Amino acid sequence: MRLVLCSLLLPLLLQVPGSLGLAPQARGHLCRTRPTDLVFVVDSSRSVRPVEFEKVKVFLSQVIESLDVGPNATRVGVVNYASSVRQEFPLRAHSSKASLLRAVRRIQPLATGTMTGLAIQFAITKAFSDAEGGRAKSPGISKVVIVVTDGRPQDSVRDVSERARASGVELFAIGVGGRVDKATLRQMASEPQDEHVDYVESYSVIEKLSKKFQEALCVVSDLCATGDHDCEQVCLSSPGSYTCACHHGFTLNSDGKTCNVCQGGGGSSATDLVFLIDGSKSVRPENFELVKKFINQIVDTLDVSDRLAQVGLVQYSSSVRQEFPLGRYHTKKDIKAAVRNMSYMEKGTMTGAALQYLVDNSFSVSSGARPGAQKVGVVFTDGRSQDYINDAAKKAKELGFRMFAVGVGNAVEDELREIASEPVAEHYFYTADFKTISQIGKKLQKKICVEEDPCACESIVKFRATVDELLKSVSKKLEAVSRRLAVLENRIV
Repeated sequence: MRLVLCSLLLPLLLQVPGSLGLAPQARGHLCRTRPTDLVFVVDSSRSVRPVEFEKVKVFLSQVIESLDVGPNATRVGVVNYASSVRQEFPLRAHSSKASLLRAVRRIQPLATGTMTGLAIQFAITKAFSDAEGGRAKSPGISKVVIVVTDGRPQDSVRDVSERARASGVELFAIGVGGRVDKATLRQMASEPQDEHVDYVESYSVIEKLSKKFQEALCVVSDLCATGDHDCEQVCLSSPGSYTCACHHGFTLNSDGKTCNVCQGGGGSSATDLVFLIDGSKSVRPENFELVKKFINQIVDTLDVSDRLAQVGLVQYSSSVRQEFPLGRYHTKKDIKAAVRNMSYMEKGTMTGAALQYLVDNSFSVSSGARPGAQKVGVVFTDGRSQDYINDAAKKAKELGFRMFAVGVGNAVEDELREIASEPVAEHYFYTADFKTISQIGKKLQKKICVEEDPCACESIVKFRATVDELLKSVSKKLEAVSRRLAVLENRIV
C-alpha cells in the first residue's frame, strides 16, 4: 500500500523542488511586541450589518492573538461607537489573551449614527487615563489607536486627531466599503500615511489586514538571532517572522519546525497516534458506535508494532478519560477490541480540557510515547466546545504534534480549523451526518498513510533515479555492441 501511494506521489515530488522536506517551510507570524497600550475604536453604526460586525471581531481577535498580552506587556481596550460611545472594556480589564478574546466575542453593535470624532476624543481623554489602565507616557511604552469605520463621520475628526497625535498616540485608520470617506481617513492617521491608512472593499476581506498589524506591532525583526523561534535545527529569519529548515540528510516534518532523519531505506517511521473522541450527550449511543467503527477503520491501515505505529485513545465529555495509553496494545486486534469495549460517557463537551490533556499527558514518555516518533492527534467532535480551545490547540501544534480535526453535525468549523495543523484544508474534515463519517475515515487513512514516512518515499525516488542511470548506461553499452556487430558483419560480407 505504501509503495503504491509513494509511486503515485512521485510525479508531483519530482516536479516540486524541496518537496522531500529539505527546503524550508513557511511558519506563522511570531514576534515579541513592545509594551503597548492599544485601543481599538470600532464603528458599529447602522450601516454595519451584524454579520459584518462579526468580521470586525474576528479581525480584532487575530491581531490580539499575535500580541504579548499582560499587565507589563501589551494592554488592550475596545471602544465601540455609533451616535454615542461605549467602552466595551478598558486597558486594565484583561491581563490574559484568553480573557481578552472572550470579551471581544461578547461585543454587540450599537446600530445608530457615526460619531467618529467623539469616539477618538473618548479614547485620548478616557481610555488612556490612569483610572482605565493607561500607563504614564514613556519611551518604552507605545500608545496606539486603531480606528475601523465604514462611513463618513457625522462630526469633525481633524482637530481631535491632531491632538491625539500631538499627545504621542499613533493613529491607524481603516476604511471599509464604498461609503467610507478616504480624505477623513487621512485626517485621522499618523505619518507616514501609506503605513497608517488602509482601505478594503468589504468586511469580508478585513481579515487580510490582520497580518499587516501583527507586523506593525512587532519590534523584533530577527527572531532567529534572539532565539524567539521553535526550529529544531536551522532558523531562517525574515522581518518579524521566520522559516525552519533542516541539515543535510534530514527532512522537515509537517509541523514546519522539527526534523526527521532519513535512513535511506524502506519501511515506515515510528508514529504515535492518539484519538481524542467526543463522548458528549449530543452524540447519542447509536452514533457513538459509528465513531468506534471510524477509529477501527483507521487502525486497520496502520503497521502496529513496538517499532512502527502505536495507538492511544482518550474520550472526553464534561471530564477527560484516558481509555488506553500509547503502547498498551501491540496488535491491531487488541486495539480494535479495546475500542469496541469503550463505554459512552455522555454529559458535556469540554474540548479545550481534552486538548490540554493531550498536550500535558498523551504524548509524554510516561504515557508510552517514543522520543523521535511522529506525534499525530485526531480530534473528533460533534458540537461547539463549552470551554476555550485556542491556547491548548496552539500549544499542541507548537510542540510539533500533527493535528487532524474531524467534525460532525453541530461541530463548529471555526473550532475545527483552530485545532487543525497547517495546511488547514488538509487537516480538518466535516460532515453533517454520522452515517457518512466512514468517507472521512477513508480520506484520513490516506493522509496518515501517505505521509507516514517521507524518507521511504525519498528513498524510492533515489532508487528510481539510480535505476534510470543504470538503464541509460546499459542502453549505451548495447548501442556500442550493436555498432561493433554491424562492423563485423560488414567485414564478413
